Amino acid sequence: MTEPLRLGIAGLGTVGVGVVRILRKHGALLEKRAGRPVVITAVSARSHTKDRGVDLSAYAWEDDPVALARRDDVDVFVEVMGGHDGPAKDATEAALHAGKDVVTANKALLAIHGQELAELAETAGRVIRFEAAVAGGIPVVKALTEGLAGNEITRIMGVMNGSCNYILTRMEDAGLSYEAVFQEANQLGYLEADPQLDVGGIDAGHKLALLASIAFGTQVDFDAVELEGIGSITIDDIRQAADMGYKIKLLGVAQMTGRGLEQRMSPCLVPESSPLGQLQGGTNMVVLEGDAVSQIVLRGPGAGEGPTASAVMGDVMDVARGMRMSTFGQSATTLHKARAARAAVPAPYYLRMELLDKPGALAKIAHALGEAGISIDRMRQYGHQDTNAPVLIVTHKTTRTALEEALADFKSTGVVSGTPVAIRIEAV
Repeated sequence: MTEPLRLGIAGLGTVGVGVVRILRKHGALLEKRAGRPVVITAVSARSHTKDRGVDLSAYAWEDDPVALARRDDVDVFVEVMGGHDGPAKDATEAALHAGKDVVTANKALLAIHGQELAELAETAGRVIRFEAAVAGGIPVVKALTEGLAGNEITRIMGVMNGSCNYILTRMEDAGLSYEAVFQEANQLGYLEADPQLDVGGIDAGHKLALLASIAFGTQVDFDAVELEGIGSITIDDIRQAADMGYKIKLLGVAQMTGRGLEQRMSPCLVPESSPLGQLQGGTNMVVLEGDAVSQIVLRGPGAGEGPTASAVMGDVMDVARGMRMSTFGQSATTLHKARAARAAVPAPYYLRMELLDKPGALAKIAHALGEAGISIDRMRQYGHQDTNAPVLIVTHKTTRTALEEALADFKSTGVVSGTPVAIRIEAV
């Protein structure tokens, strides 16, 4: 009989329990597909007595995940604890040193320590697989490392945080403010314990950094990701964008330019008719563009027990079948450190501001834009609010540098009330 692949699971939250359930439900099917049994031998979590809705009595228990990682009866260390330091990092390193392969759903760990862990894995002759760390059940890592390996990737973009997409679509559908929907999402348990990880773009930024490393053969550099959350988006922005044929999404974009690697996670306008524009609720979508394949679109659930556990098991099955691959698609020693570049590719921008109801106010704004080399594509003025007039401008393509120059000049005009909102319009 072929030797079973023995798993040690560290973390018995939503994802860890989901993995247990898949193995319980599909054990015979998985054995046929892998050509060998796949079994759990030991588990670890913070509490031994917590009721998790599954019977864990058949598995050995370890209070310390590092001890689990070193067990002789564990072949693959499945890390679904989370956290970029502490037990997750210590246990992952221990597993690699002990000659174990690692399957993880931990985006933060790899976004911050990915290069050193990839080098450690190669030195130990082991693999790290992390499909579940990016976009939940969508097999985007496999698509980049395998299906699109014959392409030079030109751009990656996508909606990679379902909580933010839920908030933005809920605001539009219900006509509610950001603050109201944020509280609703928090009460429903859609947000992380630290909500800023979601609404601040950090969670999605981790995912983008991992995909950029695979796509462009670079060392993971989360610190170089430009982050802007959705907290400044108002229901007026959503309505006025829709009035002009756009939807607002928290969009991640990575592309290699002549100035270096551009990585940004920020609110963007996308055409309402585009696949990204039609994305609703907590669903994720990743768009991959390559020189041979042109563009492909991957859409699916970005979180949750079933989808994320499904991605974990996909990686486990590859290990069971004997598939070996470098962590980021090529040897860690060949990954180069990219020069970080700000958003240098020109694009149109959406500008929303409130102007004082004074003669010549619009002319002053138009002059400031013209002085920065920015031309106006469309402009609309909405109903007056007391002494202010809401104005919406869509520019022709311009650079972020030119836009910031114009925004700085707005302050000296004396006709702008408050701080203008500027949102990039992304070509899809």
